[in-house]
Amino acid sequence: MQPVLCLLGPTASGKTGLAVELCQRGGFEIVSVDSALVYKKMNIGTAKPDSAVLSVAPHALIDLVEPWESYSVARFLTDVAREIDRISETGRIPVLTGGTMLYYNALWNGLSVLPEADTATRDRLQQQADSVGWQEMHDRLALVDAQSAAKIHPNDPQRLLRALEVYELSGVPLSELQNHRTSINHYDFFSVGLFPSDRALLHSRIAQRFTEMLAQGFTQEVEALMALPQMHPGLSSMRCVGYRQMWNHLTGECTHKQMTEQAVAATRQLAKRQITWMRRMENLQLMDVPSTIDDLLENESYRQWIGQHI
Repeated sequence: MQPVLCLLGPTASGKTGLAVELCQRGGFEIVSVDSALVYKKMNIGTAKPDSAVLSVAPHALIDLVEPWESYSVARFLTDVAREIDRISETGRIPVLTGGTMLYYNALWNGLSVLPEADTATRDRLQQQADSVGWQEMHDRLALVDAQSAAKIHPNDPQRLLRALEVYELSGVPLSELQNHRTSINHYDFFSVGLFPSDRALLHSRIAQRFTEMLAQGFTQEVEALMALPQMHPGLSSMRCVGYRQMWNHLTGECTHKQMTEQAVAATRQLAKRQITWMRRMENLQLMDVPSTIDDLLENESYRQWIGQHI
């Protein structure tokens, strides 16, 4: 089986730095597992690696679609399989790094056979949510799919909309469809999770990173996106943390201070959800944050795994 190293963790945990250093030591190539990095024109707010980093450690699966276009889990599985095969043919080992846990779950466990996204249905549901609020939409989901409603928080609009959309399009609860999964390619995964024991440190890193994004021109980046005729706040790209809050600020819905506080809070909530995913994942080798490349290279399980493939 083809060896694949997975390096995952919550936002701001240092995944990219470790992956880049691993590549610099030789034998690896990075594949992004990040649903925000697929969007073109969204660089600062997604913490996309800059040209200097990409020159020494190229990343596959970034800058794939325009910010008004969609990108699905199914497409990710097709794209990542292609990149794994390409890298493996060169004799290197793919290192999949990022924090989109849904993508990892689909890669490891298969993908449910779900109806494709329907723009008209999604827009109609979004309009209803704008009118009645997310708690009411969550209550509606509980009536038709109690199992999904129990797993989805009312403040998670993306997953909530998708669950309602799936039911409207198929007439079958999302939870039922998820019990039937397609087969996937099988790889020899070694999965490392960066797990912060000091949550205060992670929160500090999140706040510092957003401050740096503002200094780098994040406001101007979102202004440029808003000037594009195809863009509107209901797009998946604009539901990325930071972008939604900046959009609201630039349209006068909140002050700069409120935007900053809301963006940092939303990023912390994202990190919490990522950590919750990781707690449920099996066969995940955990390393504390901050971690160094030596922490990985000295891990006995990693040494045994890599020894089988080099």
